[in-house]
Amino acid sequence: MDTIVATQHQQHDKRWVILGFLGLAQLMVVLDATIVNIALPSAKSSLGFSAEDAQWLITAYSLAFGSLLFLGGRLSDLIGRKTTLQIGLVGFAFASALGGAAQNFTMLVSARAIQGAFGAVLAPAALAMVSTTFIDVKERAKAFSIYGSIAGAGAAIGLLLGGILTQYLSWRWTLYVNLIFATVTFVGAQSLLRRERGQATGGLDVPSTLLISTGLFSIVYGLSHAANSAQRTADAHGTVTLVSAFGNPTTIACLIVGVTLVCAFVWLQTVRERPMLPLSIVTDRARGGSFLGIFLASASMFAVFLFLTFYLQHVKGYSPVGAGVAFLPLVAALSAAAAISQTMLLPRLGPRPLLPTGLAIGALGMYVFTHLTVHGSYASEVLPGLLLNGVAMGVIFATAMNTSTARVRPEYAGSASATVNVTQQIGGSIGTALLSTVSIAAALGYGASLRGSPSSILAQQEIALQAQVHGYTTAFWWAAAIFAFGAVVTLIVLPSGRPEPATADHVLAVAA
Repeated sequence: MDTIVATQHQQHDKRWVILGFLGLAQLMVVLDATIVNIALPSAKSSLGFSAEDAQWLITAYSLAFGSLLFLGGRLSDLIGRKTTLQIGLVGFAFASALGGAAQNFTMLVSARAIQGAFGAVLAPAALAMVSTTFIDVKERAKAFSIYGSIAGAGAAIGLLLGGILTQYLSWRWTLYVNLIFATVTFVGAQSLLRRERGQATGGLDVPSTLLISTGLFSIVYGLSHAANSAQRTADAHGTVTLVSAFGNPTTIACLIVGVTLVCAFVWLQTVRERPMLPLSIVTDRARGGSFLGIFLASASMFAVFLFLTFYLQHVKGYSPVGAGVAFLPLVAALSAAAAISQTMLLPRLGPRPLLPTGLAIGALGMYVFTHLTVHGSYASEVLPGLLLNGVAMGVIFATAMNTSTARVRPEYAGSASATVNVTQQIGGSIGTALLSTVSIAAALGYGASLRGSPSSILAQQEIALQAQVHGYTTAFWWAAAIFAFGAVVTLIVLPSGRPEPATADHVLAVAA
């Protein structure tokens, strides 16, 4: 019976077209975390808000997205993945149109929060559909190589697309472009996907939803506050440390409340007859190791997109479009590595050799970036690190997404997919707060050590650039250490052996 169900499901000749539309939905969500960053200076000038307000346009999106992912995943399990995906697409398009037409800061930041909320609805549904549409080990590997490439490269594509739209059209088009993505994906979903019933039973479980949503909101807000606090402290006092950034009472209170609520959520899942998130999804060694890999890689990879973008634009003088183009080798390396690792290596070796190796390659790539200089060339100092980090991201994200959603029963596919997105979001938030603070502190310390140097304008400009680069390279050292730690931990946690094939119990046919 299992073989018949799997065979019938896999013979659907439009499953690869379905993957294309799901990938487009994922791309829209991922690139929106960075595409607006490039447009912030133009938006700030147009609407007249402050630099501190500008940070909220990023924070509002991440707060709503990170805190509501489990709710979005649960909705897809309860009301069906096609319905949830389309709700998310419509809401995301509405929010993008609202933001593009914004006449003031309040309207724009509200649109960004709504974007994040509906992104949290559609992202788990899209990943769950990929997981349940492709069950054959070889086809699943190929599908996740494509989907993982999109998930990993989305941030870099966002930088490039944001630069092009801002430079040649308007900052508003960094939001309006989502209407195109959402419309195409909605039409594709409507014509190709079957509107199946939700597989989960037992309702929404309001207590669990409130605990995990409020807990994640508190954690993401606390980490965002730490990063903002570090910048404010540096601006006011000319110095900042990890203690002053993370020791802020608001940061501490938010993190304590958040961790407490998440622990309460975990406890509640152990006593529920039908839990919102069965702990076996997380405690399984293959899935648990994959979640750890995504978490640590996300915390480290933030350094590539943030500090390398700053380096290229502020130190090397690249335009927004030029900085985006500079990241294209990373995208190419990522796509090739994802394809090779998933189609040739994962079916034969399993995740244990791949994830630690990918993390180790990421550590090497970050080590290359620790040698950046003010006057170094792109070809010698930037390109090698980009290629190494592209390979690392291709191996890590495709392998981890594949493994962490494998062998999950249909009624929990949305929750498992939400867990993937949560670990990525929280990892990125920790990376933002930690590495930003490290970079600022290192740059200020370096500048202070050279206060007695020549005082000509050119000399002072050179010292300022050297201080910036020193801050970036210090952050890259920390990122390399996180990657190396992840390589050791995943090597210990992940089990040996090839991926187990799915059975009919793990399948939900979503294609018409």
